[in-house]
This record gives sequence, C-alpha cells and structure tokens, in this order.
Amino acid sequence: MGLFDSLINQTANSLKRTVKSKATQALNGAANKAGNQIAAAVTSKKETFTFTAIPQTLEELKALKEAELKTPYQTVALTMLALCLYEKDQKTTFEMLDFLNGPDEVSSYTKQFIMARLTDKTYLPFSFFAGATVKNGYTPTVPYEITVSSNSYSFDEENWATLHVTSSGADSPRSIKLRKKPSTGEWFVNDIQCLADIRVPDSQNPWA
Repeated sequence: MGLFDSLINQTANSLKRTVKSKATQALNGAANKAGNQIAAAVTSKKETFTFTAIPQTLEELKALKEAELKTPYQTVALTMLALCLYEKDQKTTFEMLDFLNGPDEVSSYTKQFIMARLTDKTYLPFSFFAGATVKNGYTPTVPYEITVSSNSYSFDEENWATLHVTSSGADSPRSIKLRKKPSTGEWFVNDIQCLADIRVPDSQNPWA
C-alpha cells in the first residue's frame, strides 16, 4: 500500500471515530434528558382536595378522610383549612395545627409568626382556594377546593417534603415543609412558609 492510500485510510478511520463519538454523545445526551424528564414527571404531581365546609372543631378536622395524614398532600390541605378558621377561632386553629404538627406542639414562635401574618389579613389563607380572587375579597367558591403540588426537588431528603400551594394574590407558588414519622407513615407539618404578603383585596386598595 502506498503512502497516499495509507493517508486516505487514516483519514477515513479518523472520520469514523469522530462520527461515532458525536453519535454516542448525542445518544447519551438524549438519554439523560429523557431520564430527567421521567424523574421530574414521577416526582412532580398535583392533588386537588374538596371540602364541603371548614371544620369548626378539632374533632371535625379529625373526622375528615384526609386526617389519616398518609400523604404530605393531605397534611398540607388540612393545614390550609385550619388556617381559614383563624379569623373566627384562633384557639381552635392552633389546636388543629398542634394535631397536624404530630409529636411536636406548635411553638410560641410559630404562633406569633402566624398571628403577625394573619392580623388584618385573615383573607390570606382563603386566597389559596379555588374561586378566590383579588376582586371578590378572596372569597372562595363552596365547596372549598385546594390544589397541592410537588416538583422534582420536593422529596430530595428522606422523610422530608416541601410541597406548594398557589395563592391567586401571588405570582409564584408558596411552600410548606413536612416531616414523615416512619413508624406510622404519617406526614406532619414542620414549617408553614406560605404566609408571605399577597396583593390586598380590591376592597382594601385605594388604587383599585
């Protein structure tokens, strides 16, 4: 074989290796992208809960099927329901939150935080329910419907979860952190992070 033929063969082999490498990289990239999409789909979900009324006592809350607390979505839905009672009955609201907190009682700090967030803003927890808008003073439709969602980062740590609820008065979802009790499989509230300010109702906005 002459030198010219040898150079041709070397060039051809080099091109083959390059094409093969690029093809492999493309396939790996596609596989990784598909894997990430599948993982996100598995861990990202929404659950919608419907309640005929806001429970007025701890016993009424416990009587709801969601009170088994077997999923973090159930616990979040009941937490938001309990907060809706705050305007009418603060004491019972905190009794409900104690139940939803599991082995730990609601701390004085958390109580003060909730009081500070909801004073003169008792419409805030209602804003997470269907039908509530800034125009109607965040009055939800009845029965009360709320959607709880997760994303690909919600369950990054074993026995912990960060789920999300969306207020019609905010531009992005708000979070609630939960902790699972492995011995019972129950999910309890750890940190209510969804009570930041939202847009005030039109009825309270002088510029509306």
